[in-house]
Parts: sequence; structure tokens; C-alpha cells
Amino acid sequence: IWTPGKMRTFLLGVLWLCLGLSLDAVSLIGQRRMETGAGAAARGEGLLKRVRRGWMWNQFFLQEEYTGSDYQYIGKLQSDQDHGNGVVKYVLSGEGAGTVFVIDENNGDLHATRRLDREEKAFYVLRATVVNKRTGQKLEPETEFTIKLHDINDNEPQFSKEVYTGSVPERSDIGTSVIQVTATDADDSMYGNSAKLVYSISQGHPYFSVDPNTGLIRTALGPGDMDREQREHYQVVIEAKDMAGQRGGLTGTTVVNITLTDVNDNPPRFTQSIYQFAVPESSKSGTPVGRIQATDRDIGRNAEMFFTIVSGDGMDMFDISTDKDTQEGVITVSKSLDYEKKQSYTVEIQVQNTQMDPRFMSSNSKDMATVRIAVEDVDEPPLFDKASYVMDVKEDAALGAAVGSVSAMDPDSARSMVKYSIDRRTDMDRLFNVHPGNGSVFLLKSLDREENPWHNISVIATEFNNPRQISHVPVYIRLLDINDNAPTFATVYETFVCERTKAGQRIQTVSAVDADEPSAGHKFFFSLASEGNHRSNFTVRDNGDNTAGILTRRASYSRLLQSVYLVPVVITDGDYPMQSSTGTLTVRVCTCDREGNMELCNAEALSSSPGLSTGALIAILLCAIILLMIVVLFTALKRQRKQEPLIISKEDVRDNVVSYNDEGGGEEDTQAFDIGALRHPDAAAALEESAKQRRDIIPTDTLLYPPHRHAAPSGLIMPPVAMASRDNGDVREFINQRVLENDCNPTAPPYDSLATYAYEGAGSVAESLSSLGSASSEAEQDYHYLSDWGPRFRKLADLYGAEDSDFS
Repeated sequence: IWTPGKMRTFLLGVLWLCLGLSLDAVSLIGQRRMETGAGAAARGEGLLKRVRRGWMWNQFFLQEEYTGSDYQYIGKLQSDQDHGNGVVKYVLSGEGAGTVFVIDENNGDLHATRRLDREEKAFYVLRATVVNKRTGQKLEPETEFTIKLHDINDNEPQFSKEVYTGSVPERSDIGTSVIQVTATDADDSMYGNSAKLVYSISQGHPYFSVDPNTGLIRTALGPGDMDREQREHYQVVIEAKDMAGQRGGLTGTTVVNITLTDVNDNPPRFTQSIYQFAVPESSKSGTPVGRIQATDRDIGRNAEMFFTIVSGDGMDMFDISTDKDTQEGVITVSKSLDYEKKQSYTVEIQVQNTQMDPRFMSSNSKDMATVRIAVEDVDEPPLFDKASYVMDVKEDAALGAAVGSVSAMDPDSARSMVKYSIDRRTDMDRLFNVHPGNGSVFLLKSLDREENPWHNISVIATEFNNPRQISHVPVYIRLLDINDNAPTFATVYETFVCERTKAGQRIQTVSAVDADEPSAGHKFFFSLASEGNHRSNFTVRDNGDNTAGILTRRASYSRLLQSVYLVPVVITDGDYPMQSSTGTLTVRVCTCDREGNMELCNAEALSSSPGLSTGALIAILLCAIILLMIVVLFTALKRQRKQEPLIISKEDVRDNVVSYNDEGGGEEDTQAFDIGALRHPDAAAALEESAKQRRDIIPTDTLLYPPHRHAAPSGLIMPPVAMASRDNGDVREFINQRVLENDCNPTAPPYDSLATYAYEGAGSVAESLSSLGSASSEAEQDYHYLSDWGPRFRKLADLYGAEDSDFS
């Protein structure tokens, strides 16, 4: 089915083919003529031999986008060696040979096997030759030729972006550039109009226009029609058409989103003309009162605004600032309010933009609003008539003397009574007090300016009707000086005089200090004291500048006769009442050289030389004495503690545990205690019947172990067990006697003390192995019973049971 488009394409292809064949024919004819002329010249000269070219072609033309079902015929290759006898074979090589292009090896017909696109590849370079079918030998050298594709308008224009985004300020003039769009066409721009593009706007009228050649988009309406507050976003469709915009050309489109940016063409406006607020009179400076709002149709920085108070009776009482986040005007208190003085204020507030555009400035660029602020009454604390008080009082003022007074009143209309008191945290020494009714401050203790020239206290004013309402005020009390301190030497003066000197020689300059501070400054007078015989030795000369010189009155002094002179100097101040004191100057007599330098003084003078002074030596001696006393006291206390009785007093009877840790020295220790007393109780010394009884207990006859004695019949030898039982009884009786003796001893520990006596008892089957229970005689003993004690005593039985002959 032939459509108009296909028909047009086919006709164009035929036209291009005819044109290409014509060009080939012209080229071939020219080439043949050149060859003929060259051959004639060669024959005429006899030097050159003409060789005919075997190929009669150099390039072929092929139309792109072939739509036929058969192979597309390109042309025919023909060699002079081909005589039509079927011996010649055409061979093709190069780009696309055998795949895209094929050649008939018998007749040299060249075909394209598939549809080709010039935009994909514009030409192909191939090589052709002829060979002998039988021998395969090349009959002619290989020759290169080109196949070019003729372009057809088969590509529509393409924009570089599918969607463009642009912006332009609102209220711009006509023709203001917005954005430029660009499209490209893949067809051949060197041939025909297939790639010549023309731009047009298909959507966006009448606001914008586009340049048909460059694609530049401009505004098409004036400033009054391009208002962002009315319409902010526009969508424009731009079309690009090839074939120079003629009919039949292909087109491409793109979308351009254009936004109008904001300019400051709208002034701010208050949301209401009158605002009303209320604020308590106790509000501090900076307390917010209220917020006022203004709107601006602009956005961003163009909508930023600031507020000012331009008039009204509250201009000095209030301030206004702009909240950067909400663009609201915040009214704050700038000065203290007083309901009793003024109950309301009115101010005029103006608002305008911070960023002004001169193009749109006019008388309507500002807006005004009225703000009325009512002051609310609150119960306020008492108010002092001064922020602080400074009072003066002489340092010798009598107790109870008035220093000054403070005054406060209730600022409320009720005018409540006020009482005064002193904040004792500021007057820890209770030097001052204040009258609770009239606020007069008076003294409670005497003052001394030299100790503390200023006293800072705080006075409290409290309402009678509402004690929670209190106020504080600082009171600074300055003590006025009186001349109550006598002048004294500025330091301790010690000097020396040479044995050989001259009369009138100055040996020392002295000065004075005074703790007082007279308003006219210090003035001191120096003179010698009237008493003593020092007048014949030294004199004082007042220099008139609060200093004095000490002068000698003799030409010689003797260190041996008198080594130290004490010169009393009377110092008097010039204030009223006059105060004076006497200072003593120590002068030592020393041996000097010819220049008057000291060479030798007495021992007292040497003590003043570098080293330990007399005061330091005295301090060291006192410390040594104190340490010695501490050591003696500690020794005495320790000795007294050792001699303390066990019972300090009769009433001091406590539960005590006395431990006797005496340990005997064994069988050979005969001095610790008499073992024979335990072995033969009859031979032990009896207790004295006349022993003093203890005063803190009543002795009892009941003993821990009742006394009993078992006498063995005479002439019988008791077995070891019976002997052990008798010894145990003796020990028991010995312990009972010791208990009785302890009860009767007045120097023994208290009755409720515990005395421990070691007693093992007779619980062992083998009884005691100690030699204490053995007979005192040297008679031969029978140790055969050891064999009956078991295997543990077998070794012992073997030792003691053996006969003496066994060891001989």
C-alpha cells in the first residue's frame, strides 16, 4: 500500500539516484578523456606506454531508510578482464562486506541487504577486486570505493530537556528575557532543510513569546498584567519544527514552567485600626504588654517589617520591637508604671517594610494604628523617698545618738502605715537600730573610725496591713574623725653614736604617724622630754616637715662608762583636742673609724647585727621551757597512773575480770610456788585466824568444792589410780583454801571479780604422766601396768618395763 509519505520518499530516492548516476557519468567521461590525451602524448614521444584502468567507478550513492522487501540495488562493478566467459570472479571486502553489502561474483552487481540509517552511519568504505575462478589469481589490483547514504527527513527535533524551569520578576517590562530553549535535529544540516528548525509557542499566550530562530522566551505583557499576587506559576509549551517550518516538517515539543518572583510592591497593613491592652503597674522594665499584627502580601524579605511609636502620651513609657519569626510588633514596658499617677496611655504605632523598592514607594507605603494601654492597680510594697541614704556621725557619738532617718510610704491609694526595721544580716554586731515608727536611725554601740570608717546597713519598710509587702533600702553610714589618737614613731628607732664625734652631729632622723585623719592634714611637733639627764647628751631639732633630727650635745662618749642611751622624744599633733605621746630612741655608743663607720659595739649592740635578735632568743627559750614542762607533766601522770589502786573508791565497784597469767617454769621451777604444798597439804602453812575480813563482802563458808580428805591406810601401797585421786582431792582442797583466803583479803579484787585457778581434773584413763605424782623415794617402781594402756603406750612400756640388765 503506497501512502503519500512512502510515495514521496520513493520519488526522492529515484531523483537522488538519477542525480548520482549523472555525476558518475560526467566523472567517467572526464577521466576517459584525460586518459586518451595522456596515451596520445606517450605514443608521440615514444617514451610512455598507456595502461588502461580496469575500473570505471569510484563511489556509489544509496538512499537511507529503504522500505522495499528485496535487496536494494546499489550499482554494478565491471572489470576489463571480464570478457563474459565466466572465468572472472568479483570479490568484495571492507566495511559491511558480506553482511550489509553483497556482490554478485559473476556479474559484479552490488546490493544492500538491509535498511540503513544515515544518522547512524553516513558512508561505508569498501574494496573490490577480480580473481580467476580456476586459479584464484588476482587479475587486477584491489581498488577502494565509497558508498554514501543520501539523507531524508526522518528525524524530528529533540529538545535538550523535557521540562525547563525559569523565573522572571513580577511586574517586568515587555520583552524581558525569561529562559532560552534549544532543540537539535539528527538529519543532515548540509543538505536541504531537513535540519533547519523554527521555534513557536503553542501554549502560554498571551503572557510569553519565543524567538523563532533562537528559542529565547520573553514576557509579552506589561508590568500591570504580570502580578505575582494574582498568579505566580505559568506553564508554557514550546514547539520546534524542521524543514524551516514548512508543511510536512517534523516537530518536537517541550514544557517550560515559569515562576514570577516577588518584588516589594505591596506595603504592610494592620489587621485592625485600634488595639487595647492592660498591664499591671508592678510590671518591670521589659515586661511584654501585647502583640499587634500587620499583614503583607509579599513574601520573604519583602514582607519583613518594623514598628515604631510615633506619637502619644506613652512614648516614654513603652517600647515596641519586631518578632523576627512572626513579624509581629511586641509592646514592652520601658519605665516603671504607677496606677496612682496615671491609669491609661495612648500611643500611635507605624509599620513599614524594612526593604523598600523605590519603584513602588508612595504615601501608602506605611500604615498607622492606635494602641490604648490601661494600667491595673496592684498592692505595692512601701516606696522609699530615696534609692539610698548616706549618713554622717562622729565616732565619739554617745549611745542612742541619732544618725539620720529614712522615710517610706505606701504608694497605693489605701496609704497603709509603714514600720521600719534593720536587716540584721547587714548589721551582725548590732551597732545600729531604727525607730519602727519614724524611721530614725540611732546608735546601739560605740564606734571607732580607725577600726571601720564605713558601715553599710539595710533598712526594711513593711506595711502594717500586709506584712508580705516589704522594701529594702541601703544606708551608708560614714564615721567622722575626731582627734582621739596620739601620734607615735613611724617605726622603732635604734641608732649609734661614735665615741669620738662632735657636738651638733645628727645621728638619726625620726618621723611620726597618726591613726587620725584631720581634714587639714597631719602636723607633728617633736621635743625632748623634760625628765632625765639626757638633755646634757642629746637634743631634738624639729624640721617643720613632720620629721625631726636627733643631735649630739657632746664631742665624746665612753662606751665603758655608758654603752646605751635612751632618748625620750615627745610627739604632739596639731589638731584639737591636742594629743601627744613619748617615743624612746635607743642610742648605742660604738667605736668608729675616722670616717665615722661603726667598728665595735658592746654585746647589746652586737645583738642587733644580722642574726637572731633578742626577741627571737627569748621566744626560743620560752618554747624550750614549755616543752620541758610538758614532758615533766606527762611523766608524772604516767607514774601516778601506775600507782593507782585497783579500786579507786568504795563506791566505784564495777564488774571486773582479773586475769592471772603467771606461768610456771616446769618441774625444775621451785621458786614460782611450792609443789610440795599440793603434794602434802598437811605440811602447808595454815591461814591466820585473825586475818582481817573484807569490808565489801560477807564471807561465806560455802565453797566451790567441799573439803574432804581420804587417808590411805598405813602400810598399804596405793595403786596409781588411787594415788591420783588422792592428789586431785589435795588440789581441790588447795583451791578452796585459796578462795577462802581471797574472800578474807581486804586488798583483793572486788567480790564480783573472777579469779581463775587451773584444774585439770581426773578424767584421763591413763591418769597423769607427770613426775609430780611419783613417789619421792628412790624405790623401784613397777611399770608393767603400762602394757595394759593400749598400743599408744607400747613404746613407753618397752622402755620402762625392761630390766636394768637390758641396759648394762
